[in-house]
Amino acid sequence: MSKTFPVALAVIFSFFFIVLAIEPVSREVWIAEVIPVVIIFTLFVVTFKKFQFSNLAYAMVAFWLFWHTIGGHYTFANVPFGFITDLLGSERNHFDRIGHFSVGFYAYAMMEWLLRQKHCGYKLAAFFSVFFIMSVAAGYEIIEWWYAAAEGGEAGIEFLGSQGDIWDAQKDMLSDTLGALFSVVLYYFVRPDRAGK
Repeated sequence: MSKTFPVALAVIFSFFFIVLAIEPVSREVWIAEVIPVVIIFTLFVVTFKKFQFSNLAYAMVAFWLFWHTIGGHYTFANVPFGFITDLLGSERNHFDRIGHFSVGFYAYAMMEWLLRQKHCGYKLAAFFSVFFIMSVAAGYEIIEWWYAAAEGGEAGIEFLGSQGDIWDAQKDMLSDTLGALFSVVLYYFVRPDRAGK
């Protein structure tokens, strides 16, 4: 673990966030999208002195912060991501699906915290981390629905980001879950909680 890596990452992200805060496609959508980004980034900053994650954990959680910030700037359905859409032979912009998959990366940090703090063993940590991500995913879909219904209009549609897919919420939650499963498998091979043993 290196203290310089997460600090450098935080500085780079702060600059990136400020740049993408300038003239977003929709200021209303941008505000709604960056609220979780600001909360999570702040949480990692204020707890840094008490608990430092591994560099890989910080890189994984940062991926979502950067990705979601881009989505907030353009709105997720309108991020310039056509080359992937063309590659998949799809009409849908899958930028948000990758974003949801990367939400699952937080299972890696959750496992690291649980195991290094000796709160439980690997199996229980993996189980809890996956279900934690699944509950966050479900909660976020409810918030999206609430915001879209309350805001209405173009901002509500853009924040919801379903792009006409009636199963969008379910597919998003599946993407979050698959990202979490990927993370716990990756953690099994890396095991940063055993570093130095």
